Amino acid sequence: MGQPATRPVLITGGGRRIGLALAHHFLNQQQPVIVSYRTRYDAIGMLEKAGALCIQADFSTDEGILAFAHTVKSHTDGLRAIIHNASAWLPESPERNLSAVMQQMMQIHVNAPYLLNHALESLLRGHGHASADIIHFTDYVVERGSDKHIAYAASKAALDNMTRSFARKLAPEVKVNAIAPALILFNDHDDADYRQQALNKSLMKIEPGEKEIIDLVDYLLASCYVTGRSFGVDGGRPLR
Repeated sequence: MGQPATRPVLITGGGRRIGLALAHHFLNQQQPVIVSYRTRYDAIGMLEKAGALCIQADFSTDEGILAFAHTVKSHTDGLRAIIHNASAWLPESPERNLSAVMQQMMQIHVNAPYLLNHALESLLRGHGHASADIIHFTDYVVERGSDKHIAYAASKAALDNMTRSFARKLAPEVKVNAIAPALILFNDHDDADYRQQALNKSLMKIEPGEKEIIDLVDYLLASCYVTGRSFGVDGGRPLR
């Protein structure tokens, strides 16, 4: 009798940075991966060659979110995890409509995870105790706020709270946790002065790289007990 098929890990926003690193990490472990992407970077083609199922998705509308969920359900009858990595980062500024900024931040960081968790719940359940996971990526600003990214911080705080609500709803079959990073990776265009300023904001004063996140995700998926918690990966930045 053959081994049962391994349930895929679903990663939203998997075409760049941490989402991309997580996708390659799971693929290297022979773990099936489904990735959502908004823009088709070259990395998406590389993921497809490595065996990932990559689905273009528009999370700016409810219809786009639910269409993505429908496509996922047409490809699998079970999920090992949903990792909500898709994100946007809009500051308040005089040239931006403030209502539009808040709407966009809440749409991507709150409404998309909310609808997807509900729409894909049946794929997470039915596999045993603590056998599936949801991981929300929030931000260290959930604790301290942000004077330049007020809507962004508020939306991530809502996602942090939603972590505990879904943990209550889905236990004991599904564990739901949050990861709240600060500086993990610089962008290629960040200059030396900016990099030093950013490093000085943390106690640990390093750019840790994706492995810090990957190791924590592996721990959360391996645990049979941890749920409803938020894990700061911030180098002690809130303590500065």
